[in-house]
Amino acid sequence: DSHHDQFLAELMRYLRQPSVAAQNLGMTEMAALAKEQLEARGFNVQILPTDGHPVVYGELGNGPRTLLIYDHYDVQPAEPLDLWESPPFEPTVRNGNLYARGVADNKGDQMCRMQAIEAWLATMGKLPLKIKWVIEGEEEIGSPNLEAFAHKYADLLKADGCLWETGGYNELDQFSLWLGLKGIAYFELRLKTMGIDAHSGNATMLPNPAWRLVWALSTLKDANNRITLDNYWEHVIPPAPDEVALLEKVPFDAEKIKSTYGAKAFINDMDAAAAKRAHYFEPTITICGFESGYTGAGTKTVLPKEAKVKLDFRLVPNLTPELVYDLLRKHLDRRGFSDIEIVRFSAERNARSRADSAVVQAAITAARKIYGADPVIYPLMPGSGPMYPLSDMLGIPAVLAGLSHNGSRAHAPNEHIRLKDYWLGQKFIGEFIRAFAEL
Repeated sequence: DSHHDQFLAELMRYLRQPSVAAQNLGMTEMAALAKEQLEARGFNVQILPTDGHPVVYGELGNGPRTLLIYDHYDVQPAEPLDLWESPPFEPTVRNGNLYARGVADNKGDQMCRMQAIEAWLATMGKLPLKIKWVIEGEEEIGSPNLEAFAHKYADLLKADGCLWETGGYNELDQFSLWLGLKGIAYFELRLKTMGIDAHSGNATMLPNPAWRLVWALSTLKDANNRITLDNYWEHVIPPAPDEVALLEKVPFDAEKIKSTYGAKAFINDMDAAAAKRAHYFEPTITICGFESGYTGAGTKTVLPKEAKVKLDFRLVPNLTPELVYDLLRKHLDRRGFSDIEIVRFSAERNARSRADSAVVQAAITAARKIYGADPVIYPLMPGSGPMYPLSDMLGIPAVLAGLSHNGSRAHAPNEHIRLKDYWLGQKFIGEFIRAFAEL
């Protein structure tokens, strides 16, 4: 506690360095800063190249167990800048909160963990285990090179458990742990039927790509919101009984969720139990955006030459991005839509860990001691991330435990954490290290 001023100054320095992978802004400088901060705690650090931004990799300590830590040094773009109450790369404390781009996702987690290890070394001596730390530079652009990195360095990355980035407090402000993530496959469907736009009077004889995409999209879901992509459901594995039991204990305020989004009801007027189960355990197909013709103010009678639609698929076991692409291509071709191009964007497999794994049990033990209550344990997050290459693929169970709260505004203007959570987070990391080494 006596080092709060020093630790806060270090965190602010870390946050001042822009590192926007999508804009290639400050990435080399941020990788160097992450390396410097690990080395300051005694880590042996390497900058490992990928086909994109490099991975900062560090090792420290020895013991019967090895803990892999995953974080990322890239952040989301700060735009729109005019919605920030203080500049995004000038960290500012207001009302007990620290505001800056990347503080919640995920530079705050990184520095909290580094400083907790520094405090351990200063007060307890050597670490009781070995830590291997992966700090990636491309998480916010879909981690396109992480799986290849994990294959290449599989022997180097061997560990008994993984502490993942993100996590923190749920909507009821209860400290929570997550055991996995859904996968994602993101596509853009493109169709061009003419060389130029035409007057809409020609719609009697010229093809309209927007209508054709609408017809294709209508074959992917029915009026009851049931996914009708051929052979999709036969690959979906129902949740295990222990996962269902975990979910039953998870809070789910249906009325608050509907109120937050201004929705009068859930799809098909689902009750809270059905909505919760679908939210965590079922796959999705979502139209994220549609572009064609004129969408400005007023009118323009045009028959567009081309149309595009963006789709994301949230994936559960045993759906994979490669499988979903193949199913979608064949589904469209069977119905005469072979002229529609499918462009692949981000792709990540789902990942899940068991609640009885040592790394999860260590996190539960640490949470009880620091937060004074059992954490809420979620079988997975409905969102996606690059956990699979460093967890399931390598046979390393993982747990998500971090600093964010439900209103942290990660990815949005005025991103922040609560400083009280930051200081408690340091103590949690210390107890987590102790528990994982002893279990």
